[in-house]
Amino acid sequence: MSEKWLVGVDIGGTTIKSAFVDQEGEIIHKWEIPTNKNNKGYYIPSNIAKSINQTLNELGQSKNKIIGIGVGAPGPVDYKTGSIDVAVNLGWENLPLRDLLQDLTSLPVIVDNDANIAAMGEMWKGAGKESRNLLFVTLGTGIGGGIIINGEIIHGISGAGGEIGHITSIIDGGSPCNCGKTGCIETIASATGIVRLVTEELSSTHMPSKLRDLYDIDYPLSSELVFNLAGKGDELANKVIDKVTLYLGLALAHLTNGLNPEKIIIGGGVSKAGELLLLPLKEHFERFIFPRSLKGLELAIATLGNEAGVIGGAWLVKEKLLNQRKNENVYL
Repeated sequence: MSEKWLVGVDIGGTTIKSAFVDQEGEIIHKWEIPTNKNNKGYYIPSNIAKSINQTLNELGQSKNKIIGIGVGAPGPVDYKTGSIDVAVNLGWENLPLRDLLQDLTSLPVIVDNDANIAAMGEMWKGAGKESRNLLFVTLGTGIGGGIIINGEIIHGISGAGGEIGHITSIIDGGSPCNCGKTGCIETIASATGIVRLVTEELSSTHMPSKLRDLYDIDYPLSSELVFNLAGKGDELANKVIDKVTLYLGLALAHLTNGLNPEKIIIGGGVSKAGELLLLPLKEHFERFIFPRSLKGLELAIATLGNEAGVIGGAWLVKEKLLNQRKNENVYL
């Protein structure tokens, strides 16, 4: 019998990315569909099921080719039941996603948080390859994360393990976060946090900057623009990046002092800045780290991009469904 496939699904606020993946972690075929958030995301599970069926038909394959589906979803996930407590950007509350998808597809389904499955993808086929102990941080509109110890994702008692973005970096004051606290690292080092810091600097200083010139003509500011100008020597842009990497470096040092990982992988849209982000981050990080924890530790930029989630979803199927069946001597 030819090798069966794994399905990885990554549910985002704009698109749902899916892929058929072989058991070595190589993508066979990938596709995406729009995320239909109408009626509080009611149609999302059925749209996922329909897209899998349609793509199988297009490839001339049947469901017998599929071992199972690994899904990454935003928000806290009850890993044992595969249900979503709340996903604000999709409109979900107490959604039994695993059970719904299993009923709709007649295939085994396993669900985890989207940042967690991206961490698994990077561990399996990306920048974390060969590592069993790593921190994965996604710097995007917000900040997500995944903590892997001895090859296993840390979920915690309530499924909130890895919420790196809500480490409080500013104890007294700081900007409000969507979680209800103030001073979370997400309000500083995310793409939106970087833009907020820029606008604050423009309002509170008279420092000349290309950012000020653009701001005055209502040009849309972005984290990408800030890093680009920082690379060209813009003083205000570099001041903002220094603050971003200071607080992010402090947060990551605290985590590293407690966990002693072998790799810290930075992903998400902000990570596209590459060395412009990584070099000052390393400098600040090393200021706060316990020296012994630096031994054998590597900070790296994620390499899988938008494919991390679907590859991580496939890894879930391979490790949690396929290997379990093999251990039980079930014929596949």
